[in-house]
Amino acid sequence: MAGDDGLPSLGRVKLTDLIPSEGLPSDSYKLSVSTLSQSFAQYSAAVIQFPAADAALLRSSLDSARLYFQQREAYPSADMIHTNDSREWCKTSGYYADPQLWQETYDYRPGLTPIEPSNAMELPPGGLPDIFGLLGKAARGILDAMSYCLNLRSSPFTEILDNVPLRSREVSSSVLSVCCHARPSFHGAQHHNLTTQDDGQLMMFHDHDHQVDKSLISVVKSDKAGLHVRDFHGRWFLVDGDLGPQEAVVYPGLALYQATAGYVNPALHRTEINNIPGNMYGRCSLVFKLMPKSMTCLSCSEMRAAGHGVEAQFQIPVPVDDFMQRSHPTDQLFNRNTFQSFSFPTAQDAGPWINEMLVQDL
Repeated sequence: MAGDDGLPSLGRVKLTDLIPSEGLPSDSYKLSVSTLSQSFAQYSAAVIQFPAADAALLRSSLDSARLYFQQREAYPSADMIHTNDSREWCKTSGYYADPQLWQETYDYRPGLTPIEPSNAMELPPGGLPDIFGLLGKAARGILDAMSYCLNLRSSPFTEILDNVPLRSREVSSSVLSVCCHARPSFHGAQHHNLTTQDDGQLMMFHDHDHQVDKSLISVVKSDKAGLHVRDFHGRWFLVDGDLGPQEAVVYPGLALYQATAGYVNPALHRTEINNIPGNMYGRCSLVFKLMPKSMTCLSCSEMRAAGHGVEAQFQIPVPVDDFMQRSHPTDQLFNRNTFQSFSFPTAQDAGPWINEMLVQDL
């Protein structure tokens, strides 16, 4: 879907071009950051491309996820069925199911060992530590790029992020969720809505289909298309319809919205399930959420230091734990101006791959 101006479609950037270096920023870095910021402003999402060597890890992790959910029981025990409890936001680990969303999830959280209700240790999907590290590093790179866009100092969110690596007895606030939507053998509630797209095509979504992550940054890699995000004009569009094997979708969450005084709007997203029931595995996804630490506060001091105006609702620092347990009506989040999207001259050595993502007079 093209915007009225700016990027004609969802922005694509190479992760390697977002790696900062000492001294002045390179042309490829400035162009990639500009594309990322403009895509977030227009579409609330972007596509990132990992190095070719990482494609095998992404593929094998999704294969492992499919096998893991395939062997799960059709009727999970009552101890494993629950909806999203905001009080447990930093404690989830292991398998659980949400029948209302027809979704099963395995949360991998370094520092916690998941235990089955029978007190037996649970065997997780394979490769979780490696994919956690890969997506986590990407999310931090995206966060630093957004800091550059907003003219903040380098790594301004370090104080609210987990240590790298975690120290002794620390538990990760960030989480890798291995998800399966609409597995045919899983007997969920299966309540759906039918929605007509702009092209007249009927799409099926969950009754509770509008979701906003409370993360700083979320990175999503799925084995099938179906993730829809609402753009700046309120229109829904498919963001993962043409992803390559080494590409993933990235979008901002509510915590970044709060920490940037509302300059970066969070992505409102939903998952399409109408083409999944005929598939024996459902739709599997890897979702990494870069989260702030529970004992810290979301403050806009960095925004004020950079000269940005901070409205009254963002003046007082908010404890992260309180923020995560609070409800956030989405209708109040999308009536604000997003941050300014900076543009830079096109560099001849930036390469045609990145130049194709830019338009004249950004």
